[in-house]
Amino acid sequence: MAMLINGQPGEQISALDRGLAYGDGIYRTIEIRAGQPRLWAWQYRRLAADASRLQLPVPDAALLLDEIGQLAGGLAQGVAKIVLTRGVGARGYAMPADCQPTRMVSVTAWAGYPPERARDGVHVRWCDTRLACQPRLAGIKHLNRLENVLARSEWSDPDIHEGLMLDTRGLLVEATMSNVYLVQGQQIITPRLDQNGVQGMLRDWLFAHAPQLGYPLTETEILPAQLQAADAVFLSNSLIGLWPVVSIDGQSLPHDHLCCAQLQALLASQA
Repeated sequence: MAMLINGQPGEQISALDRGLAYGDGIYRTIEIRAGQPRLWAWQYRRLAADASRLQLPVPDAALLLDEIGQLAGGLAQGVAKIVLTRGVGARGYAMPADCQPTRMVSVTAWAGYPPERARDGVHVRWCDTRLACQPRLAGIKHLNRLENVLARSEWSDPDIHEGLMLDTRGLLVEATMSNVYLVQGQQIITPRLDQNGVQGMLRDWLFAHAPQLGYPLTETEILPAQLQAADAVFLSNSLIGLWPVVSIDGQSLPHDHLCCAQLQALLASQA
């Protein structure tokens, strides 16, 4: 792994950094192709939106792109991660008036996921861990991901590829590392993220591109029983792309709907 901290090579930050003490920051994970961050405009737009909501200064896009390029140059495929924190501050929750953010950019080699997951589909389970409701943080990819950590700790079976998460109201929100979509005829629905959850970059991309293929995408409240009644269910994030879901807790789902395959093909054509 190669890393820059505030533009300088290194792997250590201050023990007083608010990102470490309070999870006071945000991050983004980005696929690298041919030394370049994939779907960069979409990634930066989401990073900037999250930073604005937390009153974090956002680095210039050209600066981040340059730092990723320094680390990823010549890499055929890899993973970049951008972490922004509020930086070092005095003890206590109050935001420092003279915020000096910490900027971490790292690039690692591509470990990847088996291609058959995108082709043949994945098996998922329901998680017992529930997501709390907090509108102020809903959608933000902030640094406190303990709910996801606890949910992911619920299984070790390698044949289970993801876990679906409900909130304390019993509504579907997301999976541990991905957003969730249900296909109903020619329409796609996805959980509303106004109370919790992470608004993934690829979710934004799908809202813009799915209608071009004749699949309007809307967000709404979704109950667990609706997944079994759907024509298809699929997952998304910036590294896995789109995964069709073939079973939930051992119960088979229909997964041969053209929608996911068409979206996969369109996504594969994007730089």
